Amino acid sequence: MKKIIFSLLALMLLAASCGTTNTVPITGRKTHLLVSDKEILSLSTQQYQEYMKSSKVSTDQNNTALVKRVGQRLATAVETFLRDNGYANEIQNFQWEFNLVADNQVNAFCMPGGKIVVYEGILPVTHDEASLAIVLGHEIAHAVAKHSAEQMSKKIRQQYGTKIGTAVLTQAAGVGSGTASVISQVAQQGFNFANLKYSRDNESEADHLGLIFAAMAGYDPQVAIPFWQRMSQLSGGQKKSELLSDHPSDQKRIAALQKEMPEALKYYNPPTPAPAAKQATTAKKKTTTKKTTTKKKQQIRKK
Repeated sequence: MKKIIFSLLALMLLAASCGTTNTVPITGRKTHLLVSDKEILSLSTQQYQEYMKSSKVSTDQNNTALVKRVGQRLATAVETFLRDNGYANEIQNFQWEFNLVADNQVNAFCMPGGKIVVYEGILPVTHDEASLAIVLGHEIAHAVAKHSAEQMSKKIRQQYGTKIGTAVLTQAAGVGSGTASVISQVAQQGFNFANLKYSRDNESEADHLGLIFAAMAGYDPQVAIPFWQRMSQLSGGQKKSELLSDHPSDQKRIAALQKEMPEALKYYNPPTPAPAAKQATTAKKKTTTKKTTTKKKQQIRKK
């Protein structure tokens, strides 16, 4: 019996001592992660490459360019924020990539490290660039908050629980295979980043951060309300969106976004268009410069 107790304590101490404490930017929520960035990035990169090989990349050049442009604009804004707020070390873990695939699903996903995939099926719902920024901001938030690592850590804890239960039932004394073997077991069970279902708390946090990330990049966060209203309408039809899975009710989601809107608007600095008078002056200068250049060329020819 003493051996069983020792085994249980060893496993519990192993689970408690391994991993690191992660603080989510903006929300300040702390999580205990049992996987390192290196470990989870290695797994996700492999799965991402396999996914892209089996998927059909969109041939729509305009929409593909749109996804890449909006995604990079968001990534630049997010990295600037992280660098300026004590998260500079996190930036090295991101290798942003934005792809549009030919799939009618109303969906998008992000793998750890910033590998983001958008399905063509969601574009008719986004309608405009700002609403697409809300979608991409939500996916980028999953990466920044390390929600995949959080979900994998939960799986690992479940594995620890299974090992503890087995030790009790079999009175096994041999323990201590280490976190690496448990991570391997979780990976072998098919931890699929592309089809990962986050918890409701993770989804709500991604909504919150995504709203702010879009604002940081100069997109009006207020478009999030009508966008998610359009998304919620799909839940009653045959073409249900995977983005709505494992999330609070549509009413609660929209209510939460409305509550968070004042905070997001603090980060919003819309692009300032050049005043009409300034534009006219600039155009006049260009015309004058062009005339002067032409006149000089004519003089040179005469000589």
